[in-house]
Amino acid sequence: MYYLSKNEVEQNLKDAGCNAEMIREFFTYAGESDIDRQKELLEEHRKKLLNRVHKEEKKISCLDYLIFQLDRKHNAVRTM
Repeated sequence: MYYLSKNEVEQNLKDAGCNAEMIREFFTYAGESDIDRQKELLEEHRKKLLNRVHKEEKKISCLDYLIFQLDRKHNAVRTM
């Protein structure tokens, strides 16, 4: 049994970026009382999201490095 209503759970899944197929699958497992499969489904989606975050963090780090280098060059030119 959920502490949230089915609609609240569905909205939470949508907010987490789950597509309609995944939501259907989640509720199918709920109907079968297969909490382990529900958790696996959520954990797999979480891994995918986290991998995306890490890829984006790497891009940000690359930009930060270039900004740092530009600042360094700018400061060197100003002190001449």
